[in-house]
Parts: sequence; C-alpha cells; structure tokens
Amino acid sequence: MQKTSRLGGRPTSRTGRHATRCDSCPDSDPYTGVMTGLILFAHGARDPRWAGPFERLRQKVEIARPGVPVALAYLDLMAPNLPGAADALVAAGCRALRVVPIFLGRGGHVRKDLADLLALVAQRHPAVHVDVLPAIGEDDAVLQTMADVCVTGLGA
Repeated sequence: MQKTSRLGGRPTSRTGRHATRCDSCPDSDPYTGVMTGLILFAHGARDPRWAGPFERLRQKVEIARPGVPVALAYLDLMAPNLPGAADALVAAGCRALRVVPIFLGRGGHVRKDLADLLALVAQRHPAVHVDVLPAIGEDDAVLQTMADVCVTGLGA
C-alpha cells in the first residue's frame, strides 16, 4: 500500500504506480496548463441534513475560485464516494486532483481508508496527478477559528 502522506512539508502526488513529490515528477509543476479539480472529502452520515455545512463549504470555495471544479466526496453512507467524485472530475477534463480531507485530525479514516480509496483512483486514472492535503483540522487557521467560536460561545 502506498502512503498518501506529506513528504518534506509538501503533499504527495499520486501518479499511477508511484507516489512522489510533485517536483520529482517529469514535469516539475504538473498543474501548469492542467485543469485541477478539488475534492472535499468528508465522512458522510445517514441524515442528509448533515451534508449542509459541506455543501456551503463547497459553494464558498467555488465563489473564491471560480473556474476550479469542486466536488464533495464521502467515505460512507452518502454519494458520491471518492472514486466517483474523481471519475466525474476526470470526465469533466481534470488531469490533476487535489483532495482536502474535511476531518479534524489524521485518524484511521484519513490514514487508512483514504489511502485505500486513493489507490483505487490511481488504478482508474493512472495519468492523473492526485495531491492530498493534511486533514483540515490540523490547519492552525481552522483551529483558531474554532477556538474563537468556542470563546465567543462563553459570552462576556
């Protein structure tokens, strides 16, 4: 099983049968001139209302980056799954994908389940570069925003 972790502080790039830093690929910048799609990867739930914040997140990203194809993908209980979202973006012309795990940390879903799904994406689309960013909850700006909301909730 190939790892989908960060190497040298940069996301790994999955290109077919190998996982390397993007600057190790034959083209030092695989995104130059290549349409890159963004996949927001979340857990999923039985209640469709659970997806509301993720839909709003997708909309905010689309507004901030018009022209960048953005898809939601779910690990479980909701559609599309990650391979399905990747299939749709590749069918729309994307030759590179960036996956953002919308999880608070690197638990088993990010370490193992995501890696397994990325292996399937690599089998289906060996010529497509796929970068995986760290779990969104590991970003200091996200943590600070969450802390601010918590402190605001305490009141004066």
